Amino acid sequence: MTGKPAENDPRLCAIEYWLRHDIGFNYQSIESASSDASFRRYFRVVAGNKTSIIMDAPPQQEDIRPFVTIAGLLATAGIHVPTIVHQSKDQGFLLISDLGQDCYLDSLDGNTAETLYRDAMEVLVQMQTRVNIENVGLPIYGEPLLRSELKIFREWFLEKMLRIKIEPATESLLDQVWTVLIKSALLQPQVFVHRDYHSRNLMVVPVNNPGVLDFQDAVIGPVTYDVVSLLRDCYISWPEEKVTEWLSEYRHILKDEGLEIEVGDDCFQKWFDLMGLQRHLKATGIFSRLSLRDGKIDYLKDIPRTLKYIEEVCSRYQELKAFQRLLQDIVVPRFERSADSI
Repeated sequence: MTGKPAENDPRLCAIEYWLRHDIGFNYQSIESASSDASFRRYFRVVAGNKTSIIMDAPPQQEDIRPFVTIAGLLATAGIHVPTIVHQSKDQGFLLISDLGQDCYLDSLDGNTAETLYRDAMEVLVQMQTRVNIENVGLPIYGEPLLRSELKIFREWFLEKMLRIKIEPATESLLDQVWTVLIKSALLQPQVFVHRDYHSRNLMVVPVNNPGVLDFQDAVIGPVTYDVVSLLRDCYISWPEEKVTEWLSEYRHILKDEGLEIEVGDDCFQKWFDLMGLQRHLKATGIFSRLSLRDGKIDYLKDIPRTLKYIEEVCSRYQELKAFQRLLQDIVVPRFERSADSI
């Protein structure tokens, strides 16, 4: 795409008109940058020797106001987030600074992981200790939201993708597991939660690394949520001994920043494990929904990783053994058969 409108894309035509006529932003070219698991799209705009990003968030499905509000909170706390240059709340357009094209997922390997994860954990703790969460209206990541997210796994993965009929005994089992996970989450210290703090949303930047994206769904919630998103990433996995080592390092950074959590290592590990189980159940449901509802079938390739995380956590705790048997006997075999047919 250059300066010519794409006539088969009314939203892009509107973006081009907004740039040139409403805000007087002259540019040479506009190209697709990325999309995500929502209705948002991103375009990279070239103007002279500088690039910027357009966020396209259709107002019928998305609201740019949380992004704008939370960007301000994070920037005030010293987090490297995009600068908002222009905005049109009515149309759902944002012109923001470009943090580059080098995301963590593309940059992580055996040589870079130690440094990149150290940076990411330090910035995470900065968010948790320096973002002022008082009187800003962030949603509470309490029982209603946690339970509604777990329903995504049941509805979109078990029922719609695998076509499993939920019998009363299974219903009771799921409810028991959900109760265990929710209780664990609510016992934890409640802090700022990015809610999608993983390798696709962290950018490798030369100063104040990492650049942080996709924070518009932030909430006030459990302290382990973002660190498990980072270390048990839905898109890249690491040996468990390395995850344990990084988790210990994260606790030391928390303590250094004044957020010492007065529980033993075993308790903190269980919080981390159960929070990850909740997240990966939700992610499995979301990946299924993206495939079935939105035609984004590429997300199916990430389900084996999330299922592996789920099984590994269930194997460690007696109260999850029955759920592990359900996974091993019915859920995973049925998913593997369905995956073979795609």
